[in-house]
Amino acid sequence: MKAKRVSVALMLAVLLVAYIPVRAEEEQERKEIKPVLLVVDVQNQWMPMMAEEDRASAPGRINEAIALFREYRQPVIRIYHSDPKRGPEPGTEAFEFPDSIAVLESDAKVVKAHPSSFMKTDLEEMLRDGERNVVILCGLSAVGCVLATYFGAMEREFTVLMVKEALLSHNAEYTDMVENICYSMSLEDLKEMLEDPYF
Repeated sequence: MKAKRVSVALMLAVLLVAYIPVRAEEEQERKEIKPVLLVVDVQNQWMPMMAEEDRASAPGRINEAIALFREYRQPVIRIYHSDPKRGPEPGTEAFEFPDSIAVLESDAKVVKAHPSSFMKTDLEEMLRDGERNVVILCGLSAVGCVLATYFGAMEREFTVLMVKEALLSHNAEYTDMVENICYSMSLEDLKEMLEDPYF
């Protein structure tokens, strides 16, 4: 377990050093990880389009990630996609998350019209105001809006990771590929990080 904690700390240290400028006099101090969980586009309109393998396993993993964030009193943000021409329209059943996904009305909400959750939304301002420095992603599509949000977070110098097995796409092999080429962490690693949010 100690070796596991060290490996998680090292991974986060590498990511934070890569994205967050550090002044020389602060280099010896422990840095606090302030994570936020983004649950991206898990909407009734898109779920049937996802691979059956992903639909069978990812919703449970998403709920486990949400439960961990609630346990450690860290914020969860719901992300919804609504294209002005193709929908789904806010307020419709197609727009909503399935009841099986454990988000709450009290969770912050962002509605977007572009693949990246940061593009033409107030998401970045919300994260800056909350002093969040680590963005954790789950949801769909791994090869679409989740991936666009991943790179959007990077461009804005947030540390960003995906939750393994909590992603969906139209092809489960593509989901695996995204998990392998991007910084991803298991639920076990996520729990380790939330238990000791310093490195």
